[in-house]
Amino acid sequence: MARKCIYVLDELGQEHIEVVGRKCASLGEMTRLGMHVPPGFAISVDGLEAYMQMTGLGARIAGYFAAKGGDIKRDVRSQIEASLAVREMMTETPLPDEMAAEIVRNYETLCARFNAPDMAVAVRSSGAISMPGQMETYLCIRGADQVLNAVRDVWKSTFNTRAIAFRLEKSMPVDKAPIGVGVIKMVNAKSAGVILTVVPTTGDPAHAVIEGNWGLGESMVSGEITPDSFIVNKSTLTIERKISTKPRYVVSTGTGTAKADVPDHLQNAACLDDAEIIELVRVASNVERHYGAPQDMEWVIDRDLPFPENVIWVQARGAKYFAPREDADSDYIVDQMARLFRQ
Repeated sequence: MARKCIYVLDELGQEHIEVVGRKCASLGEMTRLGMHVPPGFAISVDGLEAYMQMTGLGARIAGYFAAKGGDIKRDVRSQIEASLAVREMMTETPLPDEMAAEIVRNYETLCARFNAPDMAVAVRSSGAISMPGQMETYLCIRGADQVLNAVRDVWKSTFNTRAIAFRLEKSMPVDKAPIGVGVIKMVNAKSAGVILTVVPTTGDPAHAVIEGNWGLGESMVSGEITPDSFIVNKSTLTIERKISTKPRYVVSTGTGTAKADVPDHLQNAACLDDAEIIELVRVASNVERHYGAPQDMEWVIDRDLPFPENVIWVQARGAKYFAPREDADSDYIVDQMARLFRQ
């Protein structure tokens, strides 16, 4: 490929948002800050463009939407039909050999770093512009063939019906979307969740709010459980706890993920201990100072690593928060989890 399309996370920072998308740029910036971030690599926005150009797909897709005309903006059935047609075109179009070989080389280098052939990775979309809830994430992907398929599947998700409708609504080009793809080592999650360095329902900057559950963070997205909640004074580090009954979680099966029953002895136990809570607040507060603004961050506790190396960070972004309101509750954070994990 003529253009550089793959970057190791260590090469990236916030200045690369337009190159690899927000999520991958954020992971690179956190790596620069010395935070514990799962290693991996990013396929740039140019990677998708190169795939489209090298295979001729870009011209075919542009021609397809041109033939559809303006009616597609008003007709949901036409949007569904377009989604099926374009994704089928992509399914039938493999990655060019040179591009596939470069992705495989980077994946095998990542596996060799941990002496783990066919190591499980997450393959995640990374939008250069905000398109919340539009693209897909694939977890526990193993082996070169699955990685290549997952990368193409993330690209295909830029043409799912909701993504097409979103671009039409925002008057964006419907035949393309500027996204990167992250291929990131899977964390053996003991628990996962989010931390906000401001109370989102009141705008209180003196406290941080943490919510989490056992297993992978996707359990919070489903809405099946009420997560544990911790409100922490950022100065005194005093902790206010609300421990919920957590009957279900999402776990890795080795070849994918599955919902499962939480063991009885953990259902009413806190998913974080005090040391982990304080470490989350300490690091998140440092990131808040670095950016000069409240942060909305995803964390995972790795069951295979000792403390504090087990506190892993997988996302940081500016937090959205609101003025005081009478009906303030924790629903906002669950909504934020859904937005974060689907980007």
